[in-house]
Amino acid sequence: MSKTGAACVGHMEKAPTRSDGLGTRAITITIDGPAGTGKSTIARLLARRLGLEFLDTGAMYRAAALAAMLAGVDLHDGEAVARVVEESGMHFDWRCDPPRLWIERPARMDVTQRIREADINVAVSMVAAVPAVRRVLVERHRAICKAHPRLVAEGRDQGSVVFPDAAVKFYLDADPLERARRRAGQLREAGQRVDESAIHEDILRRDRADMERAVGPLIRPADAIVVDSTKLSTEEVVDLMERHVRKRLGEEVDG
Repeated sequence: MSKTGAACVGHMEKAPTRSDGLGTRAITITIDGPAGTGKSTIARLLARRLGLEFLDTGAMYRAAALAAMLAGVDLHDGEAVARVVEESGMHFDWRCDPPRLWIERPARMDVTQRIREADINVAVSMVAAVPAVRRVLVERHRAICKAHPRLVAEGRDQGSVVFPDAAVKFYLDADPLERARRRAGQLREAGQRVDESAIHEDILRRDRADMERAVGPLIRPADAIVVDSTKLSTEEVVDLMERHVRKRLGEEVDG
């Protein structure tokens, strides 16, 4: 995509949905869980199935890290990073499926692909642990939900902090070794050299960082439905979640 934003590269027609029984009222569904469980893919596919929209909050934290790096601020200076994030003009292009993520400052650019690169993997845990950054982005998440009230939101603290009253909450988990194997497979498909043991160690490091941070730590909400995807395919996970949503919401929405 050019920096003009005139076109939506990768735009696809919405996949057919099966939203029967879910009505038209506001619905928020959250999917939390550790790194490498496939939350973004699962959330996007579940949203399509149900005729809802999809919010990738993890991408927003990655974009926050990138904006701070582009601005040249010290990632250890939490207040400076938060100011950059607040002034970044971060926004999704909702015409695209999935939505593409842009920042306006310090440089106007579509960051959808850039934020998946290795340097962002290293920086994002540090930036996500900054309380001031989390305050800014939690406000953004809630504002997005007001504008897009039929939403599947994925992240680390969506059901526990951002949307504690969500209609349905999931906690998606998988064995760390399986998460490392999946990530290694993705990198190999992209033509990259892979050290699977290093990927495993990085996943364990990110788990510790996410669970131990002072603000918005990764936890399993008490009322969340736990889905262990270790031995399940992506389609099986989406099928299972769809059944849970329809069981929990169907009668209530239809009534």
